[in-house]
Amino acid sequence: MRKRSTDLAIETSGLVKTFGDNRAVDGLDLSVPAGTVYGVLGPNGAGKTTAVRMLATLLRPDGGEARVFGHDVVREADTVRGLVSLTGQYASVDEDMTGMENLILLGRLLGHAKPAARDRAAQLLEAFGLTEAADRQVKNYSGGMRRRIDIAASILNTPELLFLDEPTTGLDPRSRSQVWDIVRIVVAHGTTVLLTTQYLDEADRLAGRIAVIDHGRLIAEGTPGELKSSVGAGSVHVRLRDPAQRPEAERVLARELRAQVYLEADPVALTVRVNGEESDRAAAEQAARALSELAASGIVVDDFSLGQPSLDEVFLALTDRPATTEEAAA
Repeated sequence: MRKRSTDLAIETSGLVKTFGDNRAVDGLDLSVPAGTVYGVLGPNGAGKTTAVRMLATLLRPDGGEARVFGHDVVREADTVRGLVSLTGQYASVDEDMTGMENLILLGRLLGHAKPAARDRAAQLLEAFGLTEAADRQVKNYSGGMRRRIDIAASILNTPELLFLDEPTTGLDPRSRSQVWDIVRIVVAHGTTVLLTTQYLDEADRLAGRIAVIDHGRLIAEGTPGELKSSVGAGSVHVRLRDPAQRPEAERVLARELRAQVYLEADPVALTVRVNGEESDRAAAEQAARALSELAASGIVVDDFSLGQPSLDEVFLALTDRPATTEEAAA
């Protein structure tokens, strides 16, 4: 595993980017530890991609400062480019070429001799489960295969910092899981990953720390556990047998837990975020009383659980709006 002289892969202070009257990034402060997955979470239009493009030297900031491993992204742009790699939201390889041809071409452009480029391409195709598709045109790859070949292209020369900008958008659950496994392998070999995503579960599963961005500003930052605990001691999740009993269950839970009850899309499901001032033990006692009162009211409960708030609930608490339909579906 590689070691660098700084503990921070990325450090920004007051970073700003404007497009006309729109401040896409509005005074962003980030500190990203080296050797980790750092998640940047936010809805469409939050400024995630714009921030990444500035850090990757593709856009010039209009204000503030940004450093990558101690190097200024404006004054030392060439040095920064030698340390980073970027996988964007859309496939960046040539779809009329095969997977093998794409990787060999990129390897040659990066300075590898032809035999070395072919060996590296074969190594990555095998590691990413694409050997059988090596001689097929990329336009005939599935969505998950395209994302894998994209990431493989990004690490032909192993970067110190890899930007993954919404890498699993539009993928099926199996393909998303495969991309997550690849991210874990890349980090295990010493690369820092900055992952932007609008999928709440993706940030939860991969990132050691998460920045929540809205309207170009940092509105919260911490580990997944810290973000969850910041909005409540826990969440009570209830599934009923009879959807007709949900209105009465809502009244009982609101009374016993003294908190707003959220009605899920599932007609038999309800969620309540327990008061953040309660201790874990007090939250558990409240939940037990609520369950008892539901039974006393003749409400049949098929499932009842108390756990940490989800990142979806964190986002709701921080922004006063739920995640988008696409985010919730994740």
